[in-house]
Amino acid sequence: MLAVESARDEANGIAENVKKVIIGKDSAVELAVVALICQGHILIEDVPGVGKTMLARSLAQSTSCIYRRIQFTPDLLPSDITGVSIFNQKNGEFEFKPGPIISQLVLADEINRATPKTQSALLEAMDERQVTVEGITHQLPRPFTVMATQNPIEYEGTFPLPEAQLDRFFLKITLGYPTMEQELAIVNSQESVHPIESLGAVTTAEDIVNLQESVKNVHVDELIRQYMVTLVGATRGHPDISLGSSPRGSLTLFRGAQALALIRSRDYALPDDVKELAVPMLAHRIIASAAARMRGDTAETIIAALVDSIAVPGAQSRGWFKT
Repeated sequence: MLAVESARDEANGIAENVKKVIIGKDSAVELAVVALICQGHILIEDVPGVGKTMLARSLAQSTSCIYRRIQFTPDLLPSDITGVSIFNQKNGEFEFKPGPIISQLVLADEINRATPKTQSALLEAMDERQVTVEGITHQLPRPFTVMATQNPIEYEGTFPLPEAQLDRFFLKITLGYPTMEQELAIVNSQESVHPIESLGAVTTAEDIVNLQESVKNVHVDELIRQYMVTLVGATRGHPDISLGSSPRGSLTLFRGAQALALIRSRDYALPDDVKELAVPMLAHRIIASAAARMRGDTAETIIAALVDSIAVPGAQSRGWFKT
């Protein structure tokens, strides 16, 4: 168990190391670290070429964890991910050959290019930290995080992720195009060699596990808990939302607020932590109604509007102020 200051330094050290490669996307890097120390999975969605895969690689190289990359394609089979039992003629027994999912940091690259059947091979691993092959359950090591990248669903050759799988992702990150200054810095940083080639580890798998335990000690006021549940509950029955968030949305907001407070050297969460995390943690858990989509509203804008419309209970009595 780490003290608040030590945990903050550990988490920020990971973020600063990743920023050596991912230039100008500080918020996305911080969100990735939040998910990592919350034992959560990360969905990185954006157009090709903006650094989705590089963000995942940078995070993996910063942590000394066992890292595997799975390139998702239409012909990928579930057994290619989970592993398979092969008969050994020498000893007359079946031996389990583990798939790449049995590691600590897994990059599921272009996850939506595989068929739904193959995508579903990740469900048990993401939710229960185990895989079952031919009736035998195999536990996954700690820490365990899936970092999935996907192209927007309107691109050719993609299969939309099912709602059940989207709900298992702790948060969704979008990177976007860099500004002119950021793109120039990217070009300059790769003049002779890509910075990923010299990126070293700044922590260990054991340190990550300690961080994941330390974050659980951050205090979350009862009124902030009520605020989280109220916010998630408002997505159900909303006229612009055809499918609201599950209770998993409240759980991720709770743990995410703890992690964000820890990164910012606090042993208590604030309502602003919840507000900052609401869009990346809830938008992918809802489906905007047809009428909302016709107006040009997205899941992100709907969640942002909910955050603005719902007051924090007891803000005055606790000394919190709505921002």
